[in-house]
Amino acid sequence: MKAWLFSLSLVLLGSQCFGSVAIKTTSLPNGIVGTSYSAAVSASGGCTPYKWSIASGALPAGVTATVSSTTSSLNLAGTPKTAASYSFTVQVSGCGGAVAKAAYKVAVQSGANHVVDLSWNASTSSDVTGYNVYRSPDKTSWKKVNASLIGSTVYTDSSVANGSTYYYAATAVDNSGQESSKTAAVKVAVP
Repeated sequence: MKAWLFSLSLVLLGSQCFGSVAIKTTSLPNGIVGTSYSAAVSASGGCTPYKWSIASGALPAGVTATVSSTTSSLNLAGTPKTAASYSFTVQVSGCGGAVAKAAYKVAVQSGANHVVDLSWNASTSSDVTGYNVYRSPDKTSWKKVNASLIGSTVYTDSSVANGSTYYYAATAVDNSGQESSKTAAVKVAVP
């Protein structure tokens, strides 16, 4: 009688995390008709890639949603077309099937009612030719708000929406076009 030997080996092909996923973004900025809009809804936990969707409601007319290249956020961008209040729910699911939802309300107004006046200390470098001002709804997704270099150390932002919170930072630009790092962010709550 022959004896047969069997060999069994287990190979671990990597660990998979199927824990819960969460949406980190608690609120979105309001918008103004005809003024560029930008915001991001971010997720964490669970495993990637994430799948995003608008589960209910509608984004403001003129604003679209695109998934970031890392799938960690749903980016909202565009130019609002209609003044109204928009309610919608964003849904994200991790690769293991865990799901999270968050409801948002964005008011789009017909025009700006407020302005934000900014000022900062001048750069001590002798070759500075101007400054740029950046704005963010969450201190992570920054957008330059000035169309051309600012020659002074003051700027007025008249494209702010009621009931929104913004963060601002400035940079200095030298005569070769190199830009400094951003100043510390300043938080502004528009009533």
